[in-house]
Amino acid sequence: MDGSSFPIARLTLPEAAAERLRALIVEGDLAPGAKLNERELSERLGVSRTPLREAFRMLAADGLLVQLPNRGAQVVALSREDVRDAFEVMGALEGLAGELAVARVTDADVADLRVLQAQMESAHAARDLPAYYRVNRAIHDRLNAIAGNAVLGQTYRTLNARLHALRFRSNLNPAKWDLAVSEHRSMIAALAARDGAALRGLLVGHLRAKQQAVLDSMDNRDDKNLQGGTEP
Repeated sequence: MDGSSFPIARLTLPEAAAERLRALIVEGDLAPGAKLNERELSERLGVSRTPLREAFRMLAADGLLVQLPNRGAQVVALSREDVRDAFEVMGALEGLAGELAVARVTDADVADLRVLQAQMESAHAARDLPAYYRVNRAIHDRLNAIAGNAVLGQTYRTLNARLHALRFRSNLNPAKWDLAVSEHRSMIAALAARDGAALRGLLVGHLRAKQQAVLDSMDNRDDKNLQGGTEP
């Protein structure tokens, strides 16, 4: 995906550059462990190096980049242990958010989520993974907003920022992508029914499936490397 597709209205140049870089990382244009070339990215994003470096600092604070002394910045590459630990915590956070959301949701909230679900299913039918994932993120962000707990919301956003790229790639398997869409239908149904236990279970199970998909993809990548193959 071309980073230039992101609107920059109401964003400062560093913020706009950070959003474009975030998309490039999430969608795999900038792979885990990749070193960032300032000159190339400056030209690609249409910004000078000063706002670009500030964008690097923003994404480093989010845990997406690591800045190395005298060696520039590179995309963070999470280990299997990092993935396991992060997804376990994310599952607990999303489960709690689901229970809180059930206690505070309105009929208007449910209607809004059903609109988003329809948009996500349209993107899924078109096999437009970037569009699908953007709406998917909006659904989960909306659930956290409905939960109405500022501490939970901030903790969720901080941790989830590190996992976006992995969650995006977990949908590259068509069967797992299809299952994820079905799980989201069930989540909204549980929310509409005000069934907190069911929604918690669905959200936790959803994250466990994502974790396993990510670990499986890491295993496949390692196998290819051992056999002399290259990553896609």
